[in-house]
Amino acid sequence: MIRVLLAEDQHVIRSGLVALLGLEDDLEVVADVGDGDAAVSAALVHRPDVAVLDIDMPGTDGLTAAARLREKLPSCRTLILTANGAPGQLRRALDSGVGGFLLKTAPPDDLVAAIRTVHAGQRVLDPSLAVTAWDLAADPLTPREKDVLRLLADGAEPSEIASRLHLSAGTVRNNLTAIVAKLNARGRPDAVRIARESGWLC
Repeated sequence: MIRVLLAEDQHVIRSGLVALLGLEDDLEVVADVGDGDAAVSAALVHRPDVAVLDIDMPGTDGLTAAARLREKLPSCRTLILTANGAPGQLRRALDSGVGGFLLKTAPPDDLVAAIRTVHAGQRVLDPSLAVTAWDLAADPLTPREKDVLRLLADGAEPSEIASRLHLSAGTVRNNLTAIVAKLNARGRPDAVRIARESGWLC
């Protein structure tokens, strides 16, 4: 019997998934919750074999919850089930070591098969995202450049960035110029957008 935890903030969808998995002889839903914090807490109590997690939930998101489960309950494998197949989210999921990444548009049988596959220690990727995964570019930004870009994304001016990172104003300007060039961006706001969509600003 494969013990499953479901974390999905939309109650109707979560109830439907519980009913769907309840039809399978080898699957047992041991907990269903509506946010990432509850997912981690419930997993530590019920010790599921597989946690099926949505990404966009109140409080802790599904990818952060997956990382925490990997640390606190390594025996529990994780499967992301989401409507958000953006490259940045896929990159975060792959980097965090989840066992599978499936879109909510997948047929029900694919979800059931994915749970069994992830439980067996193999990885699953939604077929519609295979090309996206192949095309994911490596992160070209240095840690310092990402620090600068995060502060810029939060609305800080270059002078404030320099002060907060203990850098000279010239160094910050040089970093921003390098960031725009590396990302082939049209300007600083475009650089922030590209980095976010690519999953380089978490």
